[in-house]
Amino acid sequence: AYEKGLFSGTTPTSFSPYAPMTRAMLVTVLYRLEGEPAVTGRSGFSDVQYNGYYEDAVTWAADNGIVNGISTSTFSPNANVTREQMAAILYRYAQYKKYNTAASSGLNGFTDHASVSGYAAASLEWAVAEKLVNGSEGRLLPTGNATRAQVAAILHRFVENVAKTTA
Repeated sequence: AYEKGLFSGTTPTSFSPYAPMTRAMLVTVLYRLEGEPAVTGRSGFSDVQYNGYYEDAVTWAADNGIVNGISTSTFSPNANVTREQMAAILYRYAQYKKYNTAASSGLNGFTDHASVSGYAAASLEWAVAEKLVNGSEGRLLPTGNATRAQVAAILHRFVENVAKTTA
């Protein structure tokens, strides 16, 4: 992910694999994966910093239905992305790319399946079926933070398992 230019380091010499991934970081990675297409206007979210490193990424993702805000007017770019938010964003990105998102796997095998938010259920069912999300010790940890290393691994599986097989 780093060699392909999707991730930057957190410093010139550090990757910080166990640091939480923020919502802005995740959207920026997908924007880079998409080739950083030109955007016009602004995202419409009041908390997206003008000319911030992630502004074009959030604008692109919002314009294409890949992300929703935390509210109608805020995106919370610096909030840690949860595992279920990450799955939902990847699912919407796959739909945007017109990849096959029909795969589905029940979540009952995970002891915490009842704690999955309604908006994220179909996304996590797809992510589990595609083997993007494996869980940990029999749990999905849907509201837990996704680390940079986890997102890099999931994104690698996404490119190998979803994008390549659909292309």
